[in-house]
Amino acid sequence: MSGLKNIELGVFMEVSELVGLAAGFFTTMSLFPQVIKSYRSKSTKDLSWGWLAAFTLGVLLWLAYGLMIDSTPVTIANIATTSLLSVLIFLKLKHG
Repeated sequence: MSGLKNIELGVFMEVSELVGLAAGFFTTMSLFPQVIKSYRSKSTKDLSWGWLAAFTLGVLLWLAYGLMIDSTPVTIANIATTSLLSVLIFLKLKHG
């Protein structure tokens, strides 16, 4: 019976990893339109430094948490989000 329980737990873990990866993908990609718009318009005036700082700090803390608990979905999503935020910060520095 314990072998069956391990199989069920393994399937659950696979499904939960897939759900986590999908959630991370969609939330991270929600920044992509803003990156494209800021790049094309060469304007980031509507992005506040306060929002960029708070959001970036939050994402970096989520990344640290993902590394601490050894969670692939949390880690990957927050590395990708940090990358997109880095582009926005660069564009904000460049274009104001």
